[in-house]
Amino acid sequence: MELRKDPITRSWVITGDDPAESGPRPESACRFCSDSAESLHVIANSPNAPGTPWSARSVVHPKPLYRIEGEPDRRGDGIYDRMHAVGAHEVLIENPRHDRHLWNASDDEIGHFLRVAAERILDLKHDPRIKYVSLFKDYGKNAGQEFNHPTSQITATMFVPRRVLYELRAGREYFVSKERCVFCDIIQQEERQGERVLEVRGDYLAVCPYAPRVPYETWILPRYHDSSFERAGLNRPGLRMNLAALLRRTLQRVRSVTEDFHLVLHTSPSAIHPSKNLGYWKTIDEDYHWHIEILPVVQSKARSYTFKEVYYSPVSSETAVKQLREAKIDG
Repeated sequence: MELRKDPITRSWVITGDDPAESGPRPESACRFCSDSAESLHVIANSPNAPGTPWSARSVVHPKPLYRIEGEPDRRGDGIYDRMHAVGAHEVLIENPRHDRHLWNASDDEIGHFLRVAAERILDLKHDPRIKYVSLFKDYGKNAGQEFNHPTSQITATMFVPRRVLYELRAGREYFVSKERCVFCDIIQQEERQGERVLEVRGDYLAVCPYAPRVPYETWILPRYHDSSFERAGLNRPGLRMNLAALLRRTLQRVRSVTEDFHLVLHTSPSAIHPSKNLGYWKTIDEDYHWHIEILPVVQSKARSYTFKEVYYSPVSSETAVKQLREAKIDG
């Protein structure tokens, strides 16, 4: 595997010819269950849950896209740029039980998972080669689910994903103009209007964004300002339980519409690598705001696209919120 950079969009693409597994493994061969005999490279464990050896854990991905060993060796190839896929790729096992997902686990179990996630992101950011750490979850056949066991994944890369760069640029420009965080202003307006707010749980908010990329797109944000999820995840244990409850309840609502979804955490880049040219890092603690994005995969009528970056959602955020609010959820 290697990384290649698109000279037009400036996106890094990981490519190679390694064979990939076709879908999740059979239920009888789960390598991540607590009683599995398969050897795993365990990186971190959370405290034990009653009757289990651990509550959540992080392991090296069985077939990692990024490997921690080596140097990137970034080099030119004519007008192109390429480098080795150096970084990290981990599987976050959300629960030792095969049937306990983020929407039907206890808030305490989800809280353990969130803490392990925060610990891993913080630890990986200490590596001077790493610029960004992504946490994501793909669930369902149409979302590219890789494992049957309840899992999320972490990738640590030597570049910042383009979508996050867009947010950094917009956050910086808004702050320069108004000396306020654009995410905080969005939260205040959404709470004041109430049209797209799905639920408030303590200091956390679930909202359908004003301009959704897909039907029923939902964000979870802290109502307090913080650029770093891992800082909040480790320093706010009481509030972490509110986040666990809101995440569980939001996923239950989403699953009333479709079982398939993508979930991704957006947090601040590593402070070890401030941008010298773009200036996004100068006020990052003031202008960026961590959040979780949930993008359901809903089968809808086909539409043509003028540009791939122009998204089409046949369901407005206001309609989505009304339907999701009425969904039957537990707890």
